[in-house]
Amino acid sequence: MTVGYDPHLSLVRQVSPRTPDGCEECLRLGMGWVHLRLCLTCGHVGCCDSSPGQHARAHAAAVAHPIVRSFQPGEDWRWCYAHEAFV
Repeated sequence: MTVGYDPHLSLVRQVSPRTPDGCEECLRLGMGWVHLRLCLTCGHVGCCDSSPGQHARAHAAAVAHPIVRSFQPGEDWRWCYAHEAFV
């Protein structure tokens, strides 16, 4: 895993998950998800690219919040959707 500097890291804030029990959109739509991602700018919880809705990526594109971290227990990594890279 390559981790490097990303200019989008300036968008990272201290956040609390807006929906700690699952993907915001999937919960509203009654859909399932595979894994969860936490937006590090606003606290949106969305599902991963392996999930049918890919809501984390859609959120990043819609509101220009590209940095997420895994919201899975035991995982501690961050990803930038804009650069398609670990940060």
